Amino acid sequence: MAAPIVVQVVLDKPLVQGFDYLWDAEILGKLPEVGHIVEVPFGRIMAIGVVIKVSTHSEYEINKLKLIKRVAPLPPLDPALLRLMNFASQYYIHSLGETILPTIPQMWRKADDWEKIPKKLAAAEKKQNKKVIIGDGYIGEDQLNPEQKKALKILMRDSSTENAFRAILLQGQTGSGKTAVFLNWLSTTLQDPSAQVLILVPEINLTPQLERRVKAYFPEKTMAVLHSGVSENKRGIAWYEAITGKAQIILGTRLAALTPIPNLRAVVVDEEHDSSYKQQEGTRYSARDLAIWRAHDQLIPILLSSATPSLETWMAAKSGRYEYVRLDQRAQGAGLPKVNLINTRDPQTQFSPGDMGASKQKPLVSKTLANAVTKNLAAKKQCLILINRRGYAPVLSCSACNWLSKCTQCSAYMVLHKAGALGKRSVLSCHHCGLVKSIPSHCPECGNADLKTLGHGTQKLEDAIEEMWPDARVLRVDTDSSRKSKGAEELFQEIHDGNVDIVVGTQMIAKGHDYQNIGLVAVLDADSRLYSADFRAAERLFAQLVQVAGRAGRAGTSGQEGGDIYIETQYPEAAVFQYLLRHDVDGFLAYTASERDEAKLPPFSYQALVHAEAKSLDKAIQFLSELKTRLKNQGLINKELKVYDPVPKAVMRVAGSERAQLVIESANRKLLQEALEIIDQQLRQSSQGRISKTSRIRWLIERDPINI
Repeated sequence: MAAPIVVQVVLDKPLVQGFDYLWDAEILGKLPEVGHIVEVPFGRIMAIGVVIKVSTHSEYEINKLKLIKRVAPLPPLDPALLRLMNFASQYYIHSLGETILPTIPQMWRKADDWEKIPKKLAAAEKKQNKKVIIGDGYIGEDQLNPEQKKALKILMRDSSTENAFRAILLQGQTGSGKTAVFLNWLSTTLQDPSAQVLILVPEINLTPQLERRVKAYFPEKTMAVLHSGVSENKRGIAWYEAITGKAQIILGTRLAALTPIPNLRAVVVDEEHDSSYKQQEGTRYSARDLAIWRAHDQLIPILLSSATPSLETWMAAKSGRYEYVRLDQRAQGAGLPKVNLINTRDPQTQFSPGDMGASKQKPLVSKTLANAVTKNLAAKKQCLILINRRGYAPVLSCSACNWLSKCTQCSAYMVLHKAGALGKRSVLSCHHCGLVKSIPSHCPECGNADLKTLGHGTQKLEDAIEEMWPDARVLRVDTDSSRKSKGAEELFQEIHDGNVDIVVGTQMIAKGHDYQNIGLVAVLDADSRLYSADFRAAERLFAQLVQVAGRAGRAGTSGQEGGDIYIETQYPEAAVFQYLLRHDVDGFLAYTASERDEAKLPPFSYQALVHAEAKSLDKAIQFLSELKTRLKNQGLINKELKVYDPVPKAVMRVAGSERAQLVIESANRKLLQEALEIIDQQLRQSSQGRISKTSRIRWLIERDPINI
């Protein structure tokens, strides 16, 4: 009698172990391989899992093992991807099943649909042949400027030597043509008809533009686009094309970093500094860091591109760990935008009562900026005005009793949204838990009917600008406006086509877009992002200001002015603004590095958080305090490993749960990893999944957090 085939399967559960099942090759029509996606009976339900081991024996009685029900009509996940998943699972302290399964599209996690999939694929094939993406923005090697050619030559230098890991930082001014350089570099890799490349972008809004660029360079190649904005069906098909090797170019946001790509030969991480690469729920991985690990493991090159590299990447390039390639001038030779700081504490910059051109309401822009906008409009140029708050006003208040529109579920205020943004009527909405309420006609506490708005968001600014420049065509771009009939791509197209004079928007408008006629960029309320509890606040603000400044004057040619950026601030002397005045990215990063080194903050140390959620804050704090006491008693806390006291999170309550956190820090990454594994093990012993059995507290460990 033939020996039984036993396979170990991991499931999307917070459980460390895999489960043994019997594999009947006759029923399933094939022999098992590690990486097969399968459907298995689990308790009373059917679940989807991944085979991680094949053997002939089990620690359990063979006749008690259940049978694998069916196998997905897919090749198994490739060994390199499984190595990546194993690393991510260990490093980010998450079970292997919870790390792998969420990366598989919904279409392949519904076993009942597996039979129908061949039809879906055939229909998609037909549709694909009809759908034409117009390539746009091709710049061949011979059209590059001398600096770009030099950069390309350095990138090409070692492409002849196969199987070598290279990490390269491509740092270039905004508008210096980094995309043209890396697409020309990828074209050599893609000459091999079996080669696949991965291009990561930080946000969904940047994919359509890059998709058109890629199509212009590689019109014959199949491209798989993967991000959460793609329908489940399309995402499932794109993922299938990647795993089968049909798609040679995989383009997507952070979730694409964990896609099975069996013939991966090169990786590009565009805007590598962007915090969107860090996942904020589930396995809290950094897509950029995993892409670097993947390239290192598979001995292939990875290119990190940015105008404002993250401190970690910049220091790695400075120390010689990464190769360093720079582009210091704009592609067509235009000058960089001129930076103007408007000190809002200076009365000279503000409107005086009765000034011509001032709005009837309290003006939301300074007099200096208003004059600059008028001048720019007269020159037939577009203006871009950035404010990082969507909605009409951040808070509604009562002038009689100081009532404020607090969310009942969260420790945050509900934002006023004008009619049309989230529905047919004006509403109050919480940006943390999504609660929506109608606007009260009078104060809920004292009955006063005179309710006022405090602060302003994109909608209020849009109204004020329409009033100040009634003849200008104004367009608002934020997640509210892009949710409506016109998607973000159509809104950006309006700007490109020149149908807009003034664009008002959130950071959505600040990144990566190659606008051709923007003469003026303005940033309002920059200070709100400068002074926050987060030690990365200044670094993030600087990157955002450089990015948004880079939207101005991009189409200019040699010797032309590069447009203007105006920043309203009460603190013009702050380092962020002073380095920006000189466009000195390296100076700012060196200054930030010395500050961090002094305080021994990342990248000069490594951090992790233990999150705790409970019905009351006291319980969450107590849970974390007990954990700290245990670690102390076990001798784990020492000079090398710091554990701070538990504190409430910045937004303490979300959707009715109170949240606290414990920061663990060490200058030694290995030591921190060992401590976290011990913590995970101990917490799991007294928990069901990640919920403590005694206190019902939900906990989670997060490595390398970007929000503390």
